Amino acid sequence: MPWNKRDYPVSMKNLEPRVREKAIDIANALLDEGYEEGRAIAIATAQAKEWNEEHPKHPQEKRRTKLHVVPHENGWAVKEEGGKVRYQSDTKPEAVKQAKQWASDANTSAIVHRKDGTVETSHNYS
Repeated sequence: MPWNKRDYPVSMKNLEPRVREKAIDIANALLDEGYEEGRAIAIATAQAKEWNEEHPKHPQEKRRTKLHVVPHENGWAVKEEGGKVRYQSDTKPEAVKQAKQWASDANTSAIVHRKDGTVETSHNYS
């Protein structure tokens, strides 16, 4: 049975979300390779903890800053909440795609605005 962010082994409940997500990915891969469930969980948990030590969080990931897609000069921009521009694009779809990817990677939100500044839609990945 494959696990996901909402349905995972009880033994993983106290893991930091980032580590738990990695453990779930590893455990699912081990199950696909034919490992027994209990063994897959143990191996996945140990490997996820090791991975976490070797791959520290990106500073942006720690803050979980919401990202906004807003009109900017002659195009669109992805801005961190608080004002810093992280990306500029000629087209709105390109900016939305980038914002959604970063928000998904950082477990935060991407908020898409219309040309008049009102909120069009929000994508929550937390």
